[in-house]
Amino acid sequence: MTRARTVRAYIGLGGNQGPVTGTLAAAVRDLDALPMARVRGVSRLYRTRPVGVTDQPDFLNAAVALDVRADDDPAAAALRLLTALKSLEADAGRRTGVRWGPRPLDLDLLVFGRHAIHARRPPAAHSADPARPSVQWLEVPHPSAAERAFVLAPLVDLAPGLVPPGWDRTVRAMLRARLVDEGSDAVAPVGSWDATAGRWWDHAPEGR
Repeated sequence: MTRARTVRAYIGLGGNQGPVTGTLAAAVRDLDALPMARVRGVSRLYRTRPVGVTDQPDFLNAAVALDVRADDDPAAAALRLLTALKSLEADAGRRTGVRWGPRPLDLDLLVFGRHAIHARRPPAAHSADPARPSVQWLEVPHPSAAERAFVLAPLVDLAPGLVPPGWDRTVRAMLRARLVDEGSDAVAPVGSWDATAGRWWDHAPEGR
């Protein structure tokens, strides 16, 4: 029997509305339940300063490593995964709102193996961001990942030596550079993942 080919993908998780820690933990469990994917690693949980719209609560962010079935075209597999991510966001209560504004759950496809992808999104995978054009494209690696400490810090937990396609430095080197610009207090670890319990422990209180 031919073994199914898999691609290591990295998903960014975030939110700042409602019971955020519980929502993000449920998202990790839901990702592991997807028929096309299995969770292979979960980062620490981070409290991060909001970007873009600063007059809102701090975010909680994390990242997940997934092994994703990719027997056919990598772009098709990435689009299937993206569609699943958008469905999970909707199930968690995410609706169209202000760009960079508060949200209960944000799931971003950050990296999809060694593949650089530019593909038209199907309607079910369109962004909830109202500032994005109606005809949208999936860009992987995520075009903003290198510019956001809240993305890089969880990625460093999972793959510090990773050099995504098109990057010239590791995620660890990129994080160091971002913290020079954003400040060392831009991200702060507040919890560690317990795979047996399916949650983060020692996290900050929900009210932060």
